[in-house]
Amino acid sequence: MTTLEWSPGPVRTSSSALASALACCHDERTRALVEELRAADPTLVWHGAAVAQLSVAMGRRLGLVGERLVTLCRAGLLHDIGKRYVPREVLAKPGPLLSHERQLVEAHAAVGATVLLQAGLLAEAAIVRNHHERWDGAGYPDRLRGEAIPLEARIILVADTFDAMTSNRAYRAAMPPATAIDEIEHAAGTQLDPSCAAVLRSASSAVAAA
Repeated sequence: MTTLEWSPGPVRTSSSALASALACCHDERTRALVEELRAADPTLVWHGAAVAQLSVAMGRRLGLVGERLVTLCRAGLLHDIGKRYVPREVLAKPGPLLSHERQLVEAHAAVGATVLLQAGLLAEAAIVRNHHERWDGAGYPDRLRGEAIPLEARIILVADTFDAMTSNRAYRAAMPPATAIDEIEHAAGTQLDPSCAAVLRSASSAVAAA
């Protein structure tokens, strides 16, 4: 995959990078879902491509090969597909979310899994459902803990966290990548899988240099 200057995040993605990811997935269902998501909210597509790119680099370092890497790429691309059903004003809200707004946002993981199940992407659906589960069991929607969370979901959470922290948001400026990596490594063992956090630094460097 290649890189591009794109202001929302440091793992820069372009249409060519997205095309490469879709080719890696070699799946028309994924392509159709990405196009639907692009029509609804293009920023979710670029974010998904960035997360997929970094997730695959991490997955390789954690020993994933073959179809598991392909599944990880699909799940990374589509991990936030459920957010297309969350009002944009909630996603971009600059202040703290109200309780019902937080419930809307947190529902995106389960909603996204349902969308993928309906598309016949069963393995990807399980990963997307669990990509906000935390290592310490305080995540959502199922409060899974540790290795009960699929490895691919743990990888995507780290990649998603990194891209979010280093992206400009309505409520804050982007964080320098080195600072984000330090914070993610600090969260290893509580919010994040230590093995996934441990490979982030080398994976992100490889992606940035590609």
